Parts: sequence; structure tokens; C-alpha cells
Amino acid sequence: MSANTELKSLGYIGVRSDKLADWSEVAVRLLGMQPVDQAKSLRTFRMDDRKQRYIVSNDGADGLGFMGWEVEAQSDLGSLASRLEAAGTAVAHGSRALAEQRRVADLITFADPGGNRLEVFWKPEVADTPFVPGRPISGFRTGPLGMGHVVLNVSGIDRLLPFYRDLLGFGISDYSLKPYKLYFFHVNGRHHSFAMVESGKQTLHHFMVELGSLDDVGQGYDLAQTQADRIAYSLGRHTNDHMTSFYMRTPSDFFIEYGWGGRVIDPATWQPHETFDGPSFWGHERLNLPPEQRDSFRQMRLDAAARGVRAPVNCAWLEQVRHD
Repeated sequence: MSANTELKSLGYIGVRSDKLADWSEVAVRLLGMQPVDQAKSLRTFRMDDRKQRYIVSNDGADGLGFMGWEVEAQSDLGSLASRLEAAGTAVAHGSRALAEQRRVADLITFADPGGNRLEVFWKPEVADTPFVPGRPISGFRTGPLGMGHVVLNVSGIDRLLPFYRDLLGFGISDYSLKPYKLYFFHVNGRHHSFAMVESGKQTLHHFMVELGSLDDVGQGYDLAQTQADRIAYSLGRHTNDHMTSFYMRTPSDFFIEYGWGGRVIDPATWQPHETFDGPSFWGHERLNLPPEQRDSFRQMRLDAAARGVRAPVNCAWLEQVRHD
């Protein structure tokens, strides 16, 4: 089942925080992003050939500022705006000043039913200098797959599901209903660019960036472990998108997932389905949770392991082993 949407990828993320120096340390020294602008109340960072992918602004608030979604053509902005307005969602055309700040040619802005700000843009600016990572890494997996993914804590998924699925046209990748509702959505081949967890909160849970090498993630894990209380979830592998990753605490009240090896799907043939095996094949020990809740997640992993649940074997690797 394909996603019927003008949106083609997650282009950028903005967060709000007064801890700009702390954020620069995390983004550059841990994640490996490249610092760009360092104004009094703003920090921006590169991940690839784009002029910016991640924005931190000090405007007196904290948490998610906005999600920036990219479209292919300028006309897509108009068609999406018309559909949103017909459904009763107020849409504003981004000013020239805002477009320059976001490093794009044009954009529209609106909010979802939970009050989260979305920006949809066309024609991002490309840098005229190569990407220089903040620490030695092979690079980030972006391109057609976008910046990564965003996961929101929400008070009620049923209120938001029609907006993202029916109005914006996000394709459902999979979902689980126990121990809580959790929905994953795609707009391209990345297994999910967006997800919602019904936790009762209304905050950013985490965003994910994917690396080009497993060693990038492992070395980042070593670095994160040198900092007290930086690790939120230990190294592990997810059941649905097959990502090997760990989660780190940030200077704000949310996490960052740092991963490698994410699953790429075919949106034209993918069928949404319910999952029952828990979030992880192994690992991802939730160090942020009290013991009883950690035990519950651990038991889910052990139950799945006892049933032999695992990701498909890498067929190319298997054939090489047989040949040798």
C-alpha cells in the first residue's frame, strides 16, 4: 500500500532549548554533525550536502519546535494547503525571512490536532562546500530517505491518526496495540519517518539519525558511555525496522536514537500490519525506566527469543559462506 502524499521525506527538525552550548557538544562531538550558524540564540548543524538539517533555537521554551517535510515541486505546497484548509486546518504561507532562515525557497506552516508545528518546504539550499563531520564518521544515511525519523508522545492516537494518515497521506508501516498504542508511518522507502506512541504525554519522544557504518554507532556508544547518565537505552536491534541503535539523553527532555542498518521498504507493495513481538529483538535495555517496567520490556525480548524471532538472514552473506 503506497502513501498518497505530496511529502517525500523528513527534511529538517527544529527544537527549542536554552542549553545551546550543551546542544552543540552533543550534536558535534557525539552525533558527528557539522556546526554552521552560532548566533546568540540559534545553533544550526549540517549532516550532508544540505546547508542545515538540525536547528536549535533559544526562544524561551523547550522541546520540539517544528518538523520540516519536503515536497518535490512548488505546486505541491498549494495542493496540500488547499486540502488542509478544506478540512479546517489553518495554513500560513511562510514569509521570505522564514524561508531564508530555513534555507529553503518556499514553505507553508500549520499545526496538527495536538498543536505540533509542521512546515512543508520546497527546494532546500545545497552547500557549496563538502560536509565535514564533527568527529570521524563515515557519514549519515540521508538522501531520498530524508534526515531520519521523529517519534512523538501523544495523549491520544485516535485523534491524530486521521490527520496524518488520511489528510497528509502518511502510509502506515505497522502498529502495535499492547502494552500501548504505537503507530509507524512512511513517506518513502525508510521503514518509518514518523511515529506516535500513546503515552499520555504530548512531547517529543526522540528523533533518529542513521549512520553509514555500524562502527560509527559503536564508537558513538563508547563515547556516550564516558558521560554520566548519557545512555537511555542500551545498544539493541528493533523488530520492525531492524535498526541497530542506542538511545541517548539530550540537554532537553527527549532522546536521540543513533542507528545503523535500517530497513528499506517498497511503499508501492507494503502492507500495514499489527506487530506482537515487542519493540526489540535484543538489547535496548531501558535504563531510563524503573525496574518493574524494565523487567516487562526484557521479558518481551526473552519471549520473542524463545520463539526464534529474528530479522531475515542476509542472503548475500549466507551465499558467500556457502561458497567458501
